[in-house]
Amino acid sequence: MKFKEQFNTIKIKKKSMLCVGLDPELEKLPGCVQSDGDAIFKFCREIIQSTAQFTAAYKINFAFFERFGAKGWQIIERLVEEIPQDCLSIADAKRGDIGNSARHYAHAIFGELNFDSVTVNPYMGKDSTAPFLDWQEKATFFLGLTSNPGATDFQYFTQDDQPLYSFVAENIESWNKINNNCGLVVGATRPEQLREIRKIAPKLTFLIPGVGAQGGSVETVVQNIGDSNALISASRSIIYASPENDFADAAALEAEKLQRQMAPFIE
Repeated sequence: MKFKEQFNTIKIKKKSMLCVGLDPELEKLPGCVQSDGDAIFKFCREIIQSTAQFTAAYKINFAFFERFGAKGWQIIERLVEEIPQDCLSIADAKRGDIGNSARHYAHAIFGELNFDSVTVNPYMGKDSTAPFLDWQEKATFFLGLTSNPGATDFQYFTQDDQPLYSFVAENIESWNKINNNCGLVVGATRPEQLREIRKIAPKLTFLIPGVGAQGGSVETVVQNIGDSNALISASRSIIYASPENDFADAAALEAEKLQRQMAPFIE
């Protein structure tokens, strides 16, 4: 079953578009787990176990694990196995390289680590993205318009009255016609552009970071995209909902709150 079909099934069953971002920083973990030699894994595992009933997907941000070298990669492998079958996995790796290199990145993430999807930078063009799209059952989320302040440095560059992010969305929508396995990353902090990009790319599943700690809201996101074909991601507001021993319970409460906000918009 393709990613999009899996997502639709999960979304309807759980009444959720929630994607929980796993961005663990050792220094920010609760004291009850911080001193444990396997703290990162145990913390993330508890977050997964406590929030899974409200969650459609988990997004593992590679940077927070790669900093630990080989041990970090082992933690990623173990966490993918912890994600329940009724939740999707997203490798937030932001890969982007020439075709031959991309082929190996795709195999590592889809073939070895068995992720359901990945984030990719489309800057180097179609040939650098094809190796990911060749995995037809998987999904590739391309960076479109990100939620960080520096997005204005390049993504708003305009030529012939068309901003770069719009041109990217237009091309990704075209690539999606081949295997129907493309998605687009669009930040929740840019509601007006969300509406614009959805008109350009009506078929793409959006991955929308920026809800919670970055200030985006579920209602604003859904109203602007006009549908529920999106995974709405929250990270810090969930995983750091409490600095105490009750961190997993607090994460579950925050995840449930977001899921309840999403439920009315899901048919």
